[in-house]
Parts: sequence; structure tokens; C-alpha cells
Amino acid sequence: MTENTPEDEVLHGDRLWRDKGWTAKVIKNEDDDGWAVAMTLQGQSEPALVGPWTMGRDKKNPKPLDVNAFNTLVKTAKEVLRRHEQQLHATLHKSLVLSTAAGTLEVTLDIVPDDDDPYAWLAATDADGQQLARVRVSAGFRLTAASAEAWVDGGYRRPG
Repeated sequence: MTENTPEDEVLHGDRLWRDKGWTAKVIKNEDDDGWAVAMTLQGQSEPALVGPWTMGRDKKNPKPLDVNAFNTLVKTAKEVLRRHEQQLHATLHKSLVLSTAAGTLEVTLDIVPDDDDPYAWLAATDADGQQLARVRVSAGFRLTAASAEAWVDGGYRRPG
């Protein structure tokens, strides 16, 4: 039997709700007199979502958390994370299709966001899925139709 750590312990309180790998914490909104709720995924140090929270009936204290509100917050926070992952993927992975005399090619740029030495892989694949070339380039390389055509026309040599 394993012991629960505080992070995975189920809690259902008025201002702190922890369940299903998520923690909802109602906090004082620093920007005004209202309240906010922060949704944090277990194991993460930063919240995935921070948003306004409803005032209670006394117009002074926050409305208590409940199961329905928590489930809605989890759904919203998961959607925020999903959108962030999609945006990151779109930023790190670019592709375009070129029509050449030899046929249709897909040229891709995959950025490797290394903290010390970021770089990217520039690759060309034919219509059958065969990789024709792959070279390491600067993470700042801009993949455009013109840069892809120049690379292909130059015999897939590493762009300078």
C-alpha cells in the first residue's frame, strides 16, 4: 500500500478542491476586490488556467467550490493546455509542398528548442514518403517557398 502525498490527496473544500490530478484554488484577485481561481495540473508548478471567480451571496467572500464547478474548470484547463500544445507544435514544425520537375516534394522544418544550442532539421520527402535529404540548420531558418526551392535547386546542400 502506498501513502498519499499531499499533492495527490483528494480534497473537497470551499476554496481548495483537489481531485482527478487537478487542484482548484480560489485566491484573492490582486487586480481588484474580487476573487480568482487557479487550476494547476498535478506535478506542475504553474497554473494552467487562472480566471475570475464568482462572489458569494454576501458580495464579500468567494462562492464555494463544488463538484460541478470543479468539473467545468478541469474541462476548461484541459482545453487551454491542448491549445497551447497545438500552438507549440505549429511553432516548432513547419511544412510546405513544392511542385518540381521531379515531382511533388514535402519540405519540413522541425525546430529542436534546446536551451543551450537550439537548431532545426530541414528535410525533403518525395510523394512516396521517401526522405531525399535531411540537414541541420539554424533554429532561426525561415522556411518559405523561395527558401525551400533554393535548397532543392542547390542539391540539398546545407543553406548558408
